[in-house]
Amino acid sequence: MQSKHRYICVYGASSNDIPKAYIEAAYSLGKSLAERQWRCINGAGSAGIMRAVSDGFLDGASEAVGIIPKFMVDNGWHYSRLTRIEVTPDMHSRKEMMANMCECAIAMPGGCGTLEELLEIITWRQLKIFTKPLIILNIDGFYDPLLAMLERCVYQHFMRPSHTKLWYVASNIDDAISYIDNYDEENPLIIENKY
Repeated sequence: MQSKHRYICVYGASSNDIPKAYIEAAYSLGKSLAERQWRCINGAGSAGIMRAVSDGFLDGASEAVGIIPKFMVDNGWHYSRLTRIEVTPDMHSRKEMMANMCECAIAMPGGCGTLEELLEIITWRQLKIFTKPLIILNIDGFYDPLLAMLERCVYQHFMRPSHTKLWYVASNIDDAISYIDNYDEENPLIIENKY
């Protein structure tokens, strides 16, 4: 999947009180994607993974666009260095705009907000609302418990076995980049219907 300044959405934590490895990985991911002419979309946070990935894109001479609800801007939670900030009326329209603007999505480690974004985009993929590639960047095995839970959903028939192909699990940045670089847009993954 080549980029000529297309957008990639990165979900991730907005907290600084997380392992340093996640912050460093976010910055490296942003820098690496900027070198491949990707532009970033994220939640416009001024801290944690969101800020680090934005800094990576910006330091790599690319763009970082933040999508954020008005109440968060009113609280001063947005990152002023961003190339552009899109303000939405609520959280739902924020997530919809992020999904609509991007050509690919990556989930990095995060808390409830990130997990909610990831599970919603998986659901959208399951329902064929979102048909673009989705990567779970499993730094230091952060997502292992969630992936085990999703496998349990398959085992107990809440999901079809093929639905585990709705996402790609990358264990490191190089793996994620390689998946993006080699993704065949002409032959998208066909997943059996949920019903």
